[in-house]
Amino acid sequence: METLRGRTVVITGAGSGFGLEFARLGAREGMKLVLADVQEDALDAARHELESAGAAVFARVVDVADAGQVEALADDAESRFGPAHLVFNNAGVGTGGLLWENSLADWEWTLGVNLWGVIHGVRTWVPRMLDASRADPAFEAHVVNTASMAGLLNPPLSGVYNVTKHAVVSLTETLHHDLALVTDRVHCSVLCPYYVPTGIGRSGRNRPTAAHGDATRSQRVAEAMVEKAVGSGRVSAEDVARTTFESVAARRFYIVSHPQALGGVARRAEDIVALRDPADPFAARPGQRESLIEALRAP
Repeated sequence: METLRGRTVVITGAGSGFGLEFARLGAREGMKLVLADVQEDALDAARHELESAGAAVFARVVDVADAGQVEALADDAESRFGPAHLVFNNAGVGTGGLLWENSLADWEWTLGVNLWGVIHGVRTWVPRMLDASRADPAFEAHVVNTASMAGLLNPPLSGVYNVTKHAVVSLTETLHHDLALVTDRVHCSVLCPYYVPTGIGRSGRNRPTAAHGDATRSQRVAEAMVEKAVGSGRVSAEDVARTTFESVAARRFYIVSHPQALGGVARRAEDIVALRDPADPFAARPGQRESLIEALRAP
């Protein structure tokens, strides 16, 4: 997809992080913006900023874990702006800690946003895109699902998050193959960023009240580890948004923020083929494993 001006882009998780940067870039390209986020104040701020810059904006508070809310957004956005040409199923939350210490609420919340949010997005928008392509020979569309490098690797202390992101990678790879069977004008990509400052480490601010509980030691250790990694990152959410739009224009499927992290993906593939135990994810960071062991095993 090379022409963006005048076309419609849908973005979930649009109030911050990658979503907000996608919206800003879409506005600069002259796109009509459909913005969704579960955090109303952040969404209002994004809408005000983008409308003040001259963009056409339709914004709504949406919990992407709720299929009905996603479908209602699509109905009303289509009535306002017509068919969507570009959809970012981007909303995401983070959960950490030892796998067996994650509560049922941890699983339900994270799966609901990270995986079911993408499922609802695909089921809602792709059929509409296909209908539009059949009605208009010039119509073309693209779906970008936000996964993570944690969808290609399995770092410890983030098992619930890893599961959701691996599922998004699998879903999107399958979507790529399925679309190729039925159309040449609707395409998709999977975005796999590494540690980028986006605010996902503070996603608990939007967690349902009933899902809150006291953090375990491992969850506190995981949070500190992520905050340190994100804080030292040099790639910004704006950088990732720019790379993503360039990838959509070039019709690239895999989009990564840190190509150097793909070495770990190669090692994982080699381990699978050789039937070896998974390699130490901290092999390149001396002292990391020891510090985690000390933090988790101390009395």
